[in-house]
Amino acid sequence: MIRKNIPVNTPLLNGNEEKYLIECIQSGWISSEGPFIKKFEEGFANYIGRKEGVAVANGSGALDIAVQALNIGKGDEVIMPTFTIISPAQSIVRAGAIPVLVDSDPVTWNMNVSEIEAKITKNTKAILVVHIYGLPVDMDPVLKLCKKHNLFLIEDAAEMHGQTYNGKRCGSFGDISTFSFYPNKHITTGEGGMIMVDDSKLADRCRKLRNLAFEPSGRRYIHNEIGWNYRMTNMQAALGLAQLEKIEKHLEIKREIGKTYQNNLKKLKGFQLPLEKTEYSENIYWVFGLVAETEEYAEKVMNHLRNNGIATRPFFWCMHEQPIFEKMGLFLNEQYPIAERIARNGFYVPCGLNLSQTEISEVCNILNHFIE
Repeated sequence: MIRKNIPVNTPLLNGNEEKYLIECIQSGWISSEGPFIKKFEEGFANYIGRKEGVAVANGSGALDIAVQALNIGKGDEVIMPTFTIISPAQSIVRAGAIPVLVDSDPVTWNMNVSEIEAKITKNTKAILVVHIYGLPVDMDPVLKLCKKHNLFLIEDAAEMHGQTYNGKRCGSFGDISTFSFYPNKHITTGEGGMIMVDDSKLADRCRKLRNLAFEPSGRRYIHNEIGWNYRMTNMQAALGLAQLEKIEKHLEIKREIGKTYQNNLKKLKGFQLPLEKTEYSENIYWVFGLVAETEEYAEKVMNHLRNNGIATRPFFWCMHEQPIFEKMGLFLNEQYPIAERIARNGFYVPCGLNLSQTEISEVCNILNHFIE
């Protein structure tokens, strides 16, 4: 019998979201100018431990701006993981630069930092790390490599709101760090993103690029370079500020969801469950992922869950196997076996902030009974 639908994510909007949105409407400040934008930028920067926050339209836009703000362009190489969403790679490619890929760590699913140094050449300009699914990249070795080889560090912390590495917030490490506020994130603005820096000149450049590269002084509508319309609206920022006020509660909820899944699925055969913690971090379970022994088995289980009204999502697909990059002649004949296995065999189950314990139990029961 098909049960009621359990989506992979439902946001939690039970704080000051409505109050702040009404304030936007009543004041008339609904577009990309308004007091909530600065409040959200300053509040989130303070929470992460950065001097400057630049709110933008989405996390992908944050990466576009980050790459251009660091003057990464034609012929430059940027080392990044093959296992991630396409956004970082497309930002590099659009800038005319070259993504250089590394394989995944089989336990944390993050990029294997031990493979980075062998990929550094005279053309390498930056390392782009992407914290994946709930655990951060091991940052100390990356920071040492950046210092040793005089490289920029771009830190994609889109999935890591509130996560820490050795007690320091993710998003506080990069020369430029980026966040996403898509609805499945721990803080959501519907769509939206944030750029984090400590350099005020770099922050001003990011603000310029998000606003069609308008010059800060002189006649309006005269442009000396190409930018984007990547502005965040005051209404989005109002949502973000209300969400930020509840971030610690959201982290508590996420870890409780992860703990419940771990306890109820610990005897699940044929799957790798997320690592609960490392020596430098405790999982915040942005998603609760499962990696099956085979791709066929993963598809079989996902279909069974779907037939019982439970939504799932497959894991990211590797960059070196993306059809668009193959057409462009990138990553030809490259192989990254660990990332390929994770991408092919991995999926995640419902894990949104509004997920009830009853719904978690239903997911676990259907999984366990099917496997048995």
